Amino acid sequence: MGSEKAPSSRRYDLDWLRVLVILAVFVFHSGRFFDLDDWHVKNAAVYASSQAWTVFLVGWLMPLVFVISGASLFYAVGKGSALRFMWDKVLRLFVPLAVGVFTHVSLAVYLERHSHGQFSGSFFAFYPHYFDGMYGFGGNFAWMGLHLWYLLVLFLCSIVFLPLFYLLKGPARGALRAFCDFLARPGMVLVLVLPVAWLSASLDPRSGLGQRNFGGWPLPVYVCYLLYGFIIFSHMRLQERIQRMRPYYLGLAIAASALLLWRFKYLPPRHGTRAEISFGLLFIIGSWSWMLAFIGFASAHLRRNTPFLRYANEAVLPFYIMHQTALLVVGYVVLSWHIPDPLKWLIIAPVSFAIVVGMYEFAVRRSSVLRVLFGMKVLDKRRCAGLLEPAAA
Repeated sequence: MGSEKAPSSRRYDLDWLRVLVILAVFVFHSGRFFDLDDWHVKNAAVYASSQAWTVFLVGWLMPLVFVISGASLFYAVGKGSALRFMWDKVLRLFVPLAVGVFTHVSLAVYLERHSHGQFSGSFFAFYPHYFDGMYGFGGNFAWMGLHLWYLLVLFLCSIVFLPLFYLLKGPARGALRAFCDFLARPGMVLVLVLPVAWLSASLDPRSGLGQRNFGGWPLPVYVCYLLYGFIIFSHMRLQERIQRMRPYYLGLAIAASALLLWRFKYLPPRHGTRAEISFGLLFIIGSWSWMLAFIGFASAHLRRNTPFLRYANEAVLPFYIMHQTALLVVGYVVLSWHIPDPLKWLIIAPVSFAIVVGMYEFAVRRSSVLRVLFGMKVLDKRRCAGLLEPAAA
């Protein structure tokens, strides 16, 4: 029962997962003001409980984003020529990355420098200094786009691994089918944690590819998850097995997370200690189990298309691009107020959300130029005229 052929109908479960996970990214970043790690803008008081929440989300959030991206690549590869595929990735990923790097990302760097006492003055006075050196290497120019690093990594992986994708959907589809038949046995998909565990243990987090500054994982781990998404969604029987075993994966995920909370309070031990090994194993097993559970429950229960889904799925990329800068601007203002910290979050999160949705609805969505700059498709004239009316969503 191999399935090298993609289903003809659209996978609404993937659309729902994409929307929900980007909303989770928004929640994740809205809490970064209050955790123990350094960030662009920080609250005066920070909390271990907020750090535990951050670590929990780090476990599966960006890995799941890459799994979904890998699934999307499976359905995209082979629809047209390789040149058309690469041009689509330039428009969808590289253009919004480049636009962000030279526009609103500079505002985020300015807020970081200003809040950390590294620059005094207006944003317009700072902007020429934005090009002084590389961010992460003592300078200001955010070449990776800060949170837009995901677009850069996905763009590079899409281009570099394109020959492999064509190979897996063509001459090597028999080998891929055999591998997926093995993974489709009960529980065997869990063996995919082994490369992730090896990479996480062998790559030094203090330098090079092992650093955890990009979503909490080494960059090579995201390559694994991207390929996992491609592999899983190439094989219907493997997906059906994940769907049937979703309660078991959910139970395993809850058990691993409960042990991490009980034994470590979800705070990673110091690097190089024995406790780090047990924490890491539980963390990686829980991470993959959460993702499998999400995939399984989505495929079982999130299979309907709705007006909200159509609207939100189109808005996902612009929302992701704008959300962190909006959070930083609102947070920079609200964190200085003398009010309880929980109330600060209750103001920052909804106000930032409303700003991003408003900018998307009344600017990006209705402008052909902005749609291109934010990685969206240009509307035809009939749909463009319809946008003059209030959106039902």
